[in-house]
Amino acid sequence: MYNKRTPVEELPHAETKVWTCSDAGCKGWTRDNFTFEEAPTCHLCRSAMVSSVKMLPLIPNSNKEMKSRNQGVLINEG
Repeated sequence: MYNKRTPVEELPHAETKVWTCSDAGCKGWTRDNFTFEEAPTCHLCRSAMVSSVKMLPLIPNSNKEMKSRNQGVLINEG
């Protein structure tokens, strides 16, 4: 059988600093270089996050100074 799909290129992986949710029931995590805060909170459950390392595909981030940028204004619902 002929398959028209082109082979998927394998992305390079590297150990990447991430923040993982401290709540055992939550699977939230984010890359450190994509966070605005020095110690972020989980975007899913609002629990504290802990620093760790994961083996992830490399994703370039052109915004090197994200933690020093102004995040904007929080709009309260209610």
